[in-house]
Amino acid sequence: MAHLVHQYLSETAGRDPSRTALIAGDVRRSFAELDRESDAVACALQSAGIARGDRVAVMLENSIEYVAGLFGTLKAGGVFVPVNPSTKADKLTYLLADAGVRVLIVPTALARQVLPALEAVETPPAVLWVGAGLPGGATGLLYADALAAPHRQPVDPGLIDQDLAAIMYTSGTTGRPKGVMLTHANYVNTSWSISTYLGNTPDDVVMCVLPLTFGYGLSQVLTGARVGFTLVLERSFAFPMETLKRMVQHRVTGLPGVPTVFSTLLGLEAAKTADLGSLRYLTNAAAPLPAAHLRRLRERFPQAVFHSMYGMTECCTRISTLDPADLDLKPTSVGRAIPNCEAFVADEDGNRLPPGQVGELVVRGANVMRGYWNRPEETARRLRRGPQGETLLFTGDLFTQDAEGHLYFVSRKDDVFKCRGEKVSPKEVENALYELEGVLEACVIGVPDDADGLAVKAFLVPREGAAISEAAIRQHCRGRLESHLVPKFIEFRDSLPKTDSGKIRRAELVEEVQAQAPSPTLPRFAGEGGRPTAASVPSPA
Repeated sequence: MAHLVHQYLSETAGRDPSRTALIAGDVRRSFAELDRESDAVACALQSAGIARGDRVAVMLENSIEYVAGLFGTLKAGGVFVPVNPSTKADKLTYLLADAGVRVLIVPTALARQVLPALEAVETPPAVLWVGAGLPGGATGLLYADALAAPHRQPVDPGLIDQDLAAIMYTSGTTGRPKGVMLTHANYVNTSWSISTYLGNTPDDVVMCVLPLTFGYGLSQVLTGARVGFTLVLERSFAFPMETLKRMVQHRVTGLPGVPTVFSTLLGLEAAKTADLGSLRYLTNAAAPLPAAHLRRLRERFPQAVFHSMYGMTECCTRISTLDPADLDLKPTSVGRAIPNCEAFVADEDGNRLPPGQVGELVVRGANVMRGYWNRPEETARRLRRGPQGETLLFTGDLFTQDAEGHLYFVSRKDDVFKCRGEKVSPKEVENALYELEGVLEACVIGVPDDADGLAVKAFLVPREGAAISEAAIRQHCRGRLESHLVPKFIEFRDSLPKTDSGKIRRAELVEEVQAQAPSPTLPRFAGEGGRPTAASVPSPA
């Protein structure tokens, strides 16, 4: 049985070599072909000096080369560092320097944004260029030349499952991104857990529109290699009609998504008549899916089961999942902890709270990160020792838990603010707004107000062609929310700022409001001492 991530690919290639592993546009790779291609990448990396623990950054769009680069890095003994290909030069400089990257795998098309970053780094990495010919002024090795070299097995780097497999930089909704250190054991355990509760088999065909630089997208690759199913790679969900056609063409059985993906899918007229009878399951993570969207998805795809999940980069992207059988009974829950993981709600001292009380979610298990790269103080704040010497992760998310262990997300601790002396959970207001069919996206923050201190403001993106008024929105909210939760201010926009993983950047909207405020001392998200306490926060349940 595999105890290292890349052994999944090698074992599946040996067991079922001709089965299709990847489909990217018109190109396919069998498991044997992918295994061989990743061997070539590993040998090229080792020739460039990569040894156990060295960091290799992969800055590619969803592609076969990305997946081969991932497995090739691990086979060489390296630590995989995914970088979004839209990353600008200044941020790329920071990531390369912070991680101490030794080799960068990048397309030649990005040379203009990459070369300035390479010049700015004190010790620039070697570069493996994907494309035809070296860019002007560039040095390095071509990916095509690595593949053309005579085939050989990479040198065994002598890894164990406690070695680092990846440094995943958080999406950075606030401040500089932090590098989350995840081991082979983290990924092996989580891939097993995910494939177990989803019931994946080699007959599955999973559509991946999620960026592979995002942990949720990456988990599709690793689970596919473990189980031996086919993964259909889309570069994004920017052209949903094309994605829909390919879902029909390839008889897709699984669709992992985020709320923006499902909102767009629900708005496609063609999706109402498309033959998606092969679809067996849908999964949602990254941000809670509004209950109204969930109801419409189940009506649109009655044959498919829906898995509502919760996770974070620090827990290898997965903490809990809601059994589809519980959807009708607990539609606002994100379920219970995944296999080989425990999650509970605690007060600020780490004491477990009884059912129904709001507190911080604490996690222990094989999915918990090693820590933050080069950030010992931040690591010490988030990771603490449990009573049995185990590692406990304090997530920074407020939750409630019922008597059966089901978890209910309330808010990020830093998102909670007070209006008229009452605490406001933005999630509760957003849930009410998403019940309106004309609302595509919603984000709620607190803004300065002479009467209320901080008043509720809703930023909304209407669905195309929808006619919704501020008066109708407030009337709807008054019927579902306490008076202090009804938005005092409403602003319609064409789009909302998002992270690379599709989460709405609430903090960016707050900063925008702060910049417009006459006083530079606008409180961030108000609570006792500037931080909310773990009590009396309204629950969405």
